[in-house]
Amino acid sequence: MYHRTVADLMTRDVVRARRDLTFKEIVKLLTDHGVTAVPVVDELDRPLGVVSEADLLRKSADQTDPSGLTAIPHLQAWERAKAEGARAEELMSAPAVCARPDWTVVEAARLMEVQKVKRLPVVDETDRLVGIVSRSDLLRIFLRGDDTIHDEISQDVLRNTMGLDPSQVTVQVREGRVELHGAVEFRSLIPIIEQLCRRVDGVVSVTGHLTYPTDDAHHSPSGS
Repeated sequence: MYHRTVADLMTRDVVRARRDLTFKEIVKLLTDHGVTAVPVVDELDRPLGVVSEADLLRKSADQTDPSGLTAIPHLQAWERAKAEGARAEELMSAPAVCARPDWTVVEAARLMEVQKVKRLPVVDETDRLVGIVSRSDLLRIFLRGDDTIHDEISQDVLRNTMGLDPSQVTVQVREGRVELHGAVEFRSLIPIIEQLCRRVDGVVSVTGHLTYPTDDAHHSPSGS
């Protein structure tokens, strides 16, 4: 089975900011390119952090409301420092949380979830910026067509990996939801097949309706 990697999904033409870029220059950079965040890089093009609209809005939030109706929010020390920052290296969220081009979608998604970030700069073996991948990029695997998913499960999972004849198990795919019908020799094969199907890019769920003549899950070794 072929799994799409970060390199397959990332944006390669990355808009980036120098560490000394001013607040207004960053706002213009985001606006001109229609993006909501950019990596901040050093002189060797290595990511130092990411500056986003949320980082920039802290400055606005720290201003007094002319109407006097809204109180200035309480900011922690690090938030206060950002609100008072004037350059990219002072405004950015750091350090940069990065991915590698050869990572799987699962690896990148888990890092985003753990670190609570919406995008990951992608770096090569020298830690230089080569791309950026966002949540929406990772979700693109779920745009794979049902026919493509069906063929991958039928050929790669059932025939090539499990060695099953196509007549044994039939596959139905609707909107990424997979249903398996048929029979396999041993009960222990069913969770293996279902797990392999779940690993196919674009699969939303797997429902098995498989039968078996031999329940090897409860067999004890001879003589025991």
